[in-house]
Amino acid sequence: MERVKLTDDLNFSRMIHGLWRLNDWKLGDEEIRSLIEQCLELGITTFDHADIYGGYQNEALFGKALALKPSLRDKMEIVTKCGIKLVSKARPEHEIQHYDTSRKHIIWSAENSLKNLQTDYIDVLLIHRPDPYMDPSEVADAFIQLKEEGKVKHFGVSNFTPSQFAMLESYLPFPLVTNQVEISVSYLQTFLDGTIDQCLQKRVAPMAWSPLAGGSIFSNEDEKSMRLKKALQEVGEELNVSELDKLMFAWLLVHPANIMPIIGSGKIERIKSAVDALQINMTRQQWFKIWIASTGENVA
Repeated sequence: MERVKLTDDLNFSRMIHGLWRLNDWKLGDEEIRSLIEQCLELGITTFDHADIYGGYQNEALFGKALALKPSLRDKMEIVTKCGIKLVSKARPEHEIQHYDTSRKHIIWSAENSLKNLQTDYIDVLLIHRPDPYMDPSEVADAFIQLKEEGKVKHFGVSNFTPSQFAMLESYLPFPLVTNQVEISVSYLQTFLDGTIDQCLQKRVAPMAWSPLAGGSIFSNEDEKSMRLKKALQEVGEELNVSELDKLMFAWLLVHPANIMPIIGSGKIERIKSAVDALQINMTRQQWFKIWIASTGENVA
């Protein structure tokens, strides 16, 4: 498995396993442990979480499975996120859904994630969403404290615009290591709004959520989805690849920004299929055929 260097002491697997739907997979502790081991055998060592996933349940599910074989922890990188407060039975004090990037909440959330994940440290903690009420000095204070205490090794953001990324980083004595954003053949905004440009400028590899566009290309019959499906099929015929999902992953992987797609499946066959995309050598013209299908117009 290809590795991506984020810092001198941090590398991610190029493909990342996402645990957003872990609770929906209805797996027992041993089954989750087995899935973790199968991912590791494939070379996927980076696992993506958030405190809110599964209604605040998924981190604990992963932690219980990890506790069955603690030695697995040394073979992986754990990413988790904080900053969103959902209205949930698990959080009855939340009257409305809102963001909280206060120093107090970031520290509390990180420490709660450590407990749920049954680990001594988090490799990367992300602020989940840009907070219009953010005090960046408080975020910086929280990050510095967590790093000094050894509870979190590195920090990043998710869904931040370039200006928001630069603003927060300006308050920190160390760099942010990634920006987890939506990127797919159907969602090109991050290529157009400066996000990917900033990643290339700073040599920051972005994590890509919803790399398969939420499955819309497989099920929707709108004009854009049909154009994309046709272009993917044509490129697939040229490359002798019939699986559209592999081609969608390959389209991201071939880009110079070192995009790291998040695989959000609990089925090992789907995970293996995604990993196979690393072997697809898509040409520049094939890449642009898919881009043009997505935009609906030729490049000028």
